[in-house]
Amino acid sequence: MTLEAPNLSVSTSGTLPRVPFLALKEKILGAKYELSITFLPPTQAQALNIAHRGKDYVPNTLSFPLTKTSGEIILCKSVLRKECGAFEMSYEQFLIYILIHSMLHLKGYEHGSTMERKEKQLLTFFTSSNEATNRRRH
Repeated sequence: MTLEAPNLSVSTSGTLPRVPFLALKEKILGAKYELSITFLPPTQAQALNIAHRGKDYVPNTLSFPLTKTSGEIILCKSVLRKECGAFEMSYEQFLIYILIHSMLHLKGYEHGSTMERKEKQLLTFFTSSNEATNRRRH
């Protein structure tokens, strides 16, 4: 299934999760940013992780900035489903968190306290849950 919106494409082989993809993209990256989000099976996600990062494991997400105003996010649904419990989140909440995390990387953020604060702020905004502020990062 594929979702097409202005400057946003989301594709998966199954059903798309009920997540505000466009609202996330526009709030974090802006309306003009061109973003592709693709859910891949574990073998393909792992192959990309090896090829682009030299790391031999199946990632939950990979972020690829293509230009200053475009990028791509790769997600692995099976890994996200396995990891969401460790973060005490539902699959949909964890997916929102990981999308926020990935989009912040596309925006130039690196792991650290500034990124963590921004993640918590955005997660609270998009999940409307005070519990979100106490989540661990990956």
